[in-house]
Amino acid sequence: MHGTVMMFLFAIPMFEGSAIYLLPKMLGARDMAFPRLTAYGFWCYAMGGSILIVAMLAGVAPNGGWFMYTPLSSRPYTPGINADVWLLGITFVEISAVTAAIEIVVSILKMRAPGMSLARMPLFGWYMLITAGMMVVGFPPLIPGSILLELERAFELPFFDPERGGDPLLWQHLFWLFGHPEVYIIFLPAAGVLSTIIPVFAQRAILGYRALIAAIVAMGFLSFGLWVHHMFTVGIPHLALAFFSAASALVAVPTAIQIFARIGTLASGRPRWDVPMLYVAGFFAVFVMGGSPASCWPWCPSTPGPMTAISVVAHLHYVLVGGFVFPMLAALYYWLPHITGRQSLYRLSVPAFWLILIGFNVTFFLMHLTGLMGMPRRISTYPPNWGWDWLNLLSSVGSFIPAMGFALVLADLVLQVRFGKPFRRDPRRAATLEWAMPTPPPDYAFASLPRIERRADQLRPVKIGPVLAGGHGYLGFARDGQMETLAVDLVSGDIDHVIVLPRPTYLPLWTAVATAAFFLALLFGQYWLAPLAAMVVVALFLCWPSRLGRRQDPGPVDIGRGEAAPFDGEARGNVCVLANQTALVTNATLFASLLFGGLFSAVVAPNWGTLPVAALSATSAILAGAGALAGGGAAYLARRANRAGLSPVVLLTAAIVAQLFAAVVLMTMMGGMGDPRQHARLAVIFVTMGYCALHCAIAALMAGHALWRWRQGYVSARRATDPELAMLWNLYAAAAIVPGLLLVLVLGAMR
Repeated sequence: MHGTVMMFLFAIPMFEGSAIYLLPKMLGARDMAFPRLTAYGFWCYAMGGSILIVAMLAGVAPNGGWFMYTPLSSRPYTPGINADVWLLGITFVEISAVTAAIEIVVSILKMRAPGMSLARMPLFGWYMLITAGMMVVGFPPLIPGSILLELERAFELPFFDPERGGDPLLWQHLFWLFGHPEVYIIFLPAAGVLSTIIPVFAQRAILGYRALIAAIVAMGFLSFGLWVHHMFTVGIPHLALAFFSAASALVAVPTAIQIFARIGTLASGRPRWDVPMLYVAGFFAVFVMGGSPASCWPWCPSTPGPMTAISVVAHLHYVLVGGFVFPMLAALYYWLPHITGRQSLYRLSVPAFWLILIGFNVTFFLMHLTGLMGMPRRISTYPPNWGWDWLNLLSSVGSFIPAMGFALVLADLVLQVRFGKPFRRDPRRAATLEWAMPTPPPDYAFASLPRIERRADQLRPVKIGPVLAGGHGYLGFARDGQMETLAVDLVSGDIDHVIVLPRPTYLPLWTAVATAAFFLALLFGQYWLAPLAAMVVVALFLCWPSRLGRRQDPGPVDIGRGEAAPFDGEARGNVCVLANQTALVTNATLFASLLFGGLFSAVVAPNWGTLPVAALSATSAILAGAGALAGGGAAYLARRANRAGLSPVVLLTAAIVAQLFAAVVLMTMMGGMGDPRQHARLAVIFVTMGYCALHCAIAALMAGHALWRWRQGYVSARRATDPELAMLWNLYAAAAIVPGLLLVLVLGAMR
């Protein structure tokens, strides 16, 4: 539970929440792209996290380790709902993480101030863009893993049972495909904080701006090639060990670029000390000490001994606390005046820092020594008189010291909010846009939106702020009582269209409640209730856009400064389309993980060919594929017809019929294939066809929704967002069914 809470309920929500607060202000927008999606993600986080915490208080907490390795977490070894709490609770929480990641990607790419090209974007925006992109691709492997394990526990589908053709190692691959990028997903936002704070207090621009961007991108790519170094003891071939060892060492290069760029910025500037800089110094000390032993370890992964021993518990906490907690505490003290409009008192913040720094080292430095003395991980007790007793006792006593430090931090926050000295704008003498607004910021962020003519981490907020507050930027007025902001070109930052933000509503809360009902029904085995809850979730989602959009084509409208731009509904490639494209990338990664699981089991799993499989009908497979492909083609032609000013009704109806036909054929095949509980091969075939059938149904639903929006008058030749979304989902269903059915036929034919 400690590992689960720290990784899923603390670290990820901490940086995503910070990004959702800071990014619009730092990039010159009035909000994130989808405020309702933000609210829905928050409620999913709160409710999913509550499931885990309440389970712990009720004595049914997950008890298979935060990594949930099979077969330990399978039903025979972990009866009860303990493991189900983890699998369903984490999947619920991941809805929050993935939706926030999609929103962050879209907001950074489309909702920057006019003129802010990607080459002018602050480094914090780059760090969050790469981090969110990693989440879009890195989180999906855990979702099918959790679903497959829950299907095994609840319905006895043997994906990980070696006696029935499964393989426990499949879980490790799916988990660490998520788990190792997760380390960098946590580290990179904190690194973005450091690259924002250090130039302010060094009183000079960050060194190597472009080199840092290249390092961030390189780290994002390399992080996906390291997952097997968590599995060196499971019998991986030596050639693969060498590859993953080299990749593990190579990631030190972009890390070093970032470290030396920050050190160089401090060395070449005129640093001034403040509380945030204390935590920056703590980061350098703790992170470097924690990272140094691990930098040697990948070169000798199969060699037991001191290096392996000291690179585990102590290394993990030094890197995560040094690389994440210290930078986030620096961020807290740096941006707190922005949130509260008051400055820190400094009487508690300095002793709090020293208590945290000293207490942390007392707690975790001693774990290096216990590692050198041979103490293994993951044990709750150990024989006496092995020499570990006094070191563990000191670690336990030392843990109270940082606890007192964090208590002082909380007290300091309360006192600052209550008694801190008010300060109107930019107490840090910073150079980024968030300080160009009054503090605390108003709900609409900027009274008018700026135009950026230079790199956005080299601005003068004190001069820009009064100009924007006077309404001399873009959208310095209210139009029809609407909340508006601007969208720009992905790369150049040129003005693209006007986004009309939705009004407040309780729909995200009720949708999250219905989602919670779905997961609770599964958790408590009330499977009859789960489909009903799922239908309520879908119905509520369909209500979200019910009053959004326009029934006419006003064309370009005034945005201030003598310029005009169309509304979002009339713009191609608007934020809604980009968000769905990003969601489909996430979906494709999830499906690729599922296909990987089937192929991995076919190649590696024992007992794979011991059960004869009834021949699957190639004719039925061809009919299902033809239906999905026809639906995709019809949706594509409907989008083209709509843009040409023709009615898309017939083509959208054809897409609905074709996709529903494909879904029915697939479900018929699933019903006639035999009992999937008998063997992993049957189980893989079953879930693959289920995935394809589900997405054919979703494609039909999207086509039906576009048709309904057209009949309501929200769709025209220029307002083509809904047909565009229908086309995307129908084409995806058509594209997914081809490899899905190929895998099904190949697995069914294997002997």
